[in-house]
Amino acid sequence: MRLSLGFGLLMLLGKGGAYLMTGSAAIFSDAAESVVHVIAVAFAAFSLWLSIRPATRTFLYGYERVSFFSAAFEGTMIGLAAVTIIVAAIRKWLAGLALENLGLGTIVVTVAAVVNALLGLYLVRVGRKHHSIILEANGKHVLTDSWTSFGVVAGLCLVLLTGWKPFDPLFAIAVAVNILWSGAKLVGRSIGGLMDYSDPGIAKALHARLDLLCNELGVRYHCVRFRSTGYRVQIELHVLFPYHTPIGEAHRLATELEERLPSELALPAEVITHLESFEDHQAVHRSTHYTGQLETPTGDPPEVVERLSCSSSTRK
Repeated sequence: MRLSLGFGLLMLLGKGGAYLMTGSAAIFSDAAESVVHVIAVAFAAFSLWLSIRPATRTFLYGYERVSFFSAAFEGTMIGLAAVTIIVAAIRKWLAGLALENLGLGTIVVTVAAVVNALLGLYLVRVGRKHHSIILEANGKHVLTDSWTSFGVVAGLCLVLLTGWKPFDPLFAIAVAVNILWSGAKLVGRSIGGLMDYSDPGIAKALHARLDLLCNELGVRYHCVRFRSTGYRVQIELHVLFPYHTPIGEAHRLATELEERLPSELALPAEVITHLESFEDHQAVHRSTHYTGQLETPTGDPPEVVERLSCSSSTRK
């Protein structure tokens, strides 16, 4: 994140200087996006620092979900930059286009585009490797910045080749629309995380690994729920044992399941199990007015609903 912030400041200085030399609306759009990027990276760096702090008595689940606020903030800032770029481009077009030193400005922006592309790919790779939505979102923002720069270069090259100056504001507006879409996707992902959206890919992998583990341990499971914190997945499930299983043995098997499942999924996860007797768990739920997702009000098991992430597994 420090690397991203340092390069962001350098890119801002370079693009700002290129704009002052050329007066190009397209380069202004690129520089404006870099201003937003630096602000967003600073907030993301704070969020990353906060997200890895341990839980406290006040925040018992830790601070990991700040990741989603960071992604939403970055997406919102991208949207604001896009609107600013569109307004500025239209104003410059209406006021009359005066462009100078386009050759040098094009070189500066091209170098910035290449550097940002390499940095963005690196950040996305590291973010996915460590399951960090903060780093991944920042990497995608850097990649967006690089595509912005490449779009600006294309517009400037067309102006140099044809002499038709309106290519400059037109490409600035096109770039703004592109980064607006990128910002909207970041905000959408953040909302999904805050609303505990269950990723179908994770659900499929989770149930597949649970089937194998439970078959091996000789237990059954149902009522699986999971959600992402932006760094790890929190998983809850009910584990069913034969009625006469000693509590010590049941606890040992459940603990083994909790410890092995994250490594089987190959992602950071916290697993919480609830132990039940297979023979009478439905009757107990009915007597306590249980309203879980597996049983209907009459106690009869309905068809499995994929959206609710409930399932059951039996030993073959």
